[in-house]
Order: sequence, then structure tokens, then C-alpha cells
Amino acid sequence: MPLLNVPKEVAVGTAMLGVAFATGVLAGKRYPSFIFGTPSGKMDKNSPLQQYILDHSLREHPILKKLRLLTSDHPHGRMMVSCEEAQLMANLAKLIKAKKVIEIGVFTGYNALSMALVLPNDGRVIACDINEDYAKIGRPLWKEAGVEHKIDLRIKPAIQTLDELLANGEAETFDFAFIDADKESYNEYYEKCFHLIKKGGIIAIDNVFWNGKVLKPRKDDLAAQSIHHLNEKLLRDARVNISMLPVGDGVTLAFKL
Repeated sequence: MPLLNVPKEVAVGTAMLGVAFATGVLAGKRYPSFIFGTPSGKMDKNSPLQQYILDHSLREHPILKKLRLLTSDHPHGRMMVSCEEAQLMANLAKLIKAKKVIEIGVFTGYNALSMALVLPNDGRVIACDINEDYAKIGRPLWKEAGVEHKIDLRIKPAIQTLDELLANGEAETFDFAFIDADKESYNEYYEKCFHLIKKGGIIAIDNVFWNGKVLKPRKDDLAAQSIHHLNEKLLRDARVNISMLPVGDGVTLAFKL
């Protein structure tokens, strides 16, 4: 798929991700856990290699670290995006000079904070969730980091928020979207985000491995079925260039052409 109509920053970013993925595959041949790690489909968080990656690549803002540690004590702390994945999303947003971001699935707001920290002062993150209690954990830290004004938290079904944005004439005005909410709605989130994202923008879809369950989705596992169908659809979607990366529980980056 040609990249002639895509900003050079995105073309360079896509090439860099391709190199990164190839490196991961080669490393995986020597260290099998690098790609799939455990039978669940993710690298073991306690593996020496995972710790090496964090020790030699993570540049975590002090307030991000504070929120991560706070979230780790929560009973549902495992729902938080991995810190290395959040850093990658922020780096990509900065690479394409993003100003408008959509986040579907906020939880305690770690990724929203990570994105807000790299956006310009007039940038904004439309943060969609249905549970305000989780977001209340991170909100004081958004303020402490000085970026609370950049995060527009909308507590309602994400589909409703996305429809409102489209109805308000905001189609093709967003630079980046991050999807990490109920898996059964992934395809609908993707399609609506596609119409909101401008050409050259990025849609990131999280949990595309779904703990390895996408390899053989059970008929009664609607989440695994939904993710698997979207993975197959994205492979054939000529409207985007894609990279599926073994980061966290798997993340696919779709670059709108």
C-alpha cells in the first residue's frame, strides 16, 4: 500500500515500527518469551527480559509512576494499560504532532495522563468511560501534573460520545484514537473512530491478543470472537496501513491513508 498521501512523520513512524517488530521476532527466536512469554499470550511480567526492557527504555513521568503504583493496589489494577505501551502511544502522538485525541476506556486515567503530558497546551483528550469511580482515582493526579484542562472526561457510553462528536461536525479532525474498552464493541468503536480521525492519523487497538484466546476463540467467548474478527478485518482493510505489535497484550496500530 503506497504511503504517498501520508505525512512523512507517519511514514517514518511506520517504518520504525516495522523494524521494531522484526527485531522482536528475531529476538523471539532466541528468547521465545519475548513474543508470547506465557501460555496466556503475554510476556511474564516477572521475567528478567521484561524487567530489562523497562530498565532500559521506560522514561516515566513521576506523576505517572505515582498513578501506576496507586492503580496497582486497586482490585482491578490489571486492567491498566502497560506503562511501556502507554509510553509508545505518547511517543507516536508526539511524532505526528497530535492535538486532538480520543480515548475509549479510561480506567484510572494512566494513559489519558500520559497522552495529555505530550499534547500542546491547547490540546485535548476526549476520555470516554462509563465508570466515574475509577477515574476519580487519577483525576487529582491529572491536576497535580498540570494537565487536567486537557482531559475532557465524558461519563456515558462511548458510542454516544462518538456519535455526538460526529454530529457536531468533528469528523476527520482528530489525530489519534486509543481503543481499550468492552471488546464486543471493538468493531463499532473502530469504524466511528475511523471517521473521526484525519488522514495520517492513528487508531491504536489494545488487547488484540486477548491473552492468547484469539488463537482458538471459543464460541461462547464473545470478546475473543469480536477481537479475532476485527483482527481479520484489519488485515484486509485497504483504508489503513497496520502494524500488530507484541506489546502488552498486543496492540494494533492502524494508520489512516
